[in-house]
Amino acid sequence: MFSHIVLGTNDLKAATVFYDQVMATLGYARHDTGDTYAGYGKATDIGSGQNCLWINMPLDGKPATIGNGTNIALLAEDRQAVDAFHAAAMDQGGQDEGAPGLRSEVHPHFYAAYCRDPDGHKLVIVCHKVFSDAGD
Repeated sequence: MFSHIVLGTNDLKAATVFYDQVMATLGYARHDTGDTYAGYGKATDIGSGQNCLWINMPLDGKPATIGNGTNIALLAEDRQAVDAFHAAAMDQGGQDEGAPGLRSEVHPHFYAAYCRDPDGHKLVIVCHKVFSDAGD
């Protein structure tokens, strides 16, 4: 359904420090950087523009803002990746919006954590997989 996601930033340097760390917990890296943007994803996807997260200074020159009621949900392969993302976000100055855990009101296997990035964008990291004692 989605090609890519773009989040605005007012401080590209601070944003890249944050996203370099949190995206690594999901197996993604920054593969493209310019004066006003940074692109995260798999090396094979970044050139296509698909399955990527872009952090950009707004093209119109106005300050970046956040959307009230907006969140970006990123998939994690397992619950440990959710935990690692949230921990990395807190280590990089992110704001806690909900510690890792099950949100059974969403569905029985919705394991997620919520945080805000340095610009205030709300991020959700989620694993939908069924948990077993043998692992995720």
